[in-house]
Amino acid sequence: MQPTLVVLAAGMGSRYKGLKQVDPVGPSGETIIDYSVFDAIRAGFDKLVFIIRKDIEQDFRTAIGRRFEGRIAVDYAFQELDRLPLGFTVPPSRAKPWGTGHALLMTTEKVQSPFAAINADDFYGRHSFQMLADHLRLGTPDYAMVGFVLRNTLSDFGTVARGECKLAGDYLTGVVELTTIERDGTRAKYTDEQGKAHPLSGDEIVSMNMWGFHPGIFPRLERLFVRFLKEYSAEPKREFYIPSAVNTLVTEGAAKVKVLRTPDSWFGMTYREDRSRVTESIQRLVKEGAYPEKLWT
Repeated sequence: MQPTLVVLAAGMGSRYKGLKQVDPVGPSGETIIDYSVFDAIRAGFDKLVFIIRKDIEQDFRTAIGRRFEGRIAVDYAFQELDRLPLGFTVPPSRAKPWGTGHALLMTTEKVQSPFAAINADDFYGRHSFQMLADHLRLGTPDYAMVGFVLRNTLSDFGTVARGECKLAGDYLTGVVELTTIERDGTRAKYTDEQGKAHPLSGDEIVSMNMWGFHPGIFPRLERLFVRFLKEYSAEPKREFYIPSAVNTLVTEGAAKVKVLRTPDSWFGMTYREDRSRVTESIQRLVKEGAYPEKLWT
């Protein structure tokens, strides 16, 4: 059974100030999503599921989705605030989305095979998709996470949030969310909630939300989301994230996650100023022969 690619594309970029999923970055007008889908297809993925908001559906289908029809099966799932388990309603103070873990739950009826879940606005690289596809085709009950070196994931234009991975051999033992990380010379540092700075080597393995799961994750996610709602639904800015959910499953012994260390460099558009770096990096990969000048012919 070939794997499915799930693309988290519901968010408007609050720091980037725009719908960055449709910004062209390739030499022929390609978006980051184009490169992810191109890499996924050549790695053997045979279905694509976009998680979007209903209010951007038509624009998204026109600008993004239609270009993949005929190349790979395409489907859509919608993340909406009121898509909640039975017995729960949206609190009046809630305007912020429930988070990536909730978004993933929206695909429960769309995904019947092992699948990868990625961010729409992150460039992961060819080898990352191939490693993940190979793992998913093994049929193992283990989940997977593609791990990147921290210093290769930082922005020159502001702080970023990353999940620092704790490992035992090739397996994940926990993910620590560091929400304010920045460059510090050749190294890095993060600032905690009390405003204290902590040094980082830059060699840490971090999660960039590139995961491999099988459909058995959905009832586990549902259980954790119900727990989240019971504890935090009254907090309007609290979100249910995939890394936090995975971390809970690992620490409870309910799941094992193999960490696939990729040789690829990650880059993305956290800030609008990052766009020129992304464009230059893709142009360099095109010149090196990693991608054709025009992805879709």
